[in-house]
Amino acid sequence: MPETPADKKKMINRLKRAEGQLRGIQKMIADDKACADVMTQLSAVRSSIDRAMGLVVAQNLRNCFENPDADPNDQSKKLDEAINMVIKK
Repeated sequence: MPETPADKKKMINRLKRAEGQLRGIQKMIADDKACADVMTQLSAVRSSIDRAMGLVVAQNLRNCFENPDADPNDQSKKLDEAINMVIKK
């Protein structure tokens, strides 16, 4: 997770924007907007969420390298978990 208060604030703001986009998409659907327009907005939300996920994983990896565990097996396990988060998509 983001470590500094500034990083946390940025992540929360990013997620709030995505939340706002989702509310906008709900309104578009309720207003019978064109399918292509809805899909464009859904794609934008997906990209935004993918980016947020990438930032969380990057912070996790950065933390693993900057603050390694004393046990190399634990360190390897944490790195594998981070990589699997990215691949799992």
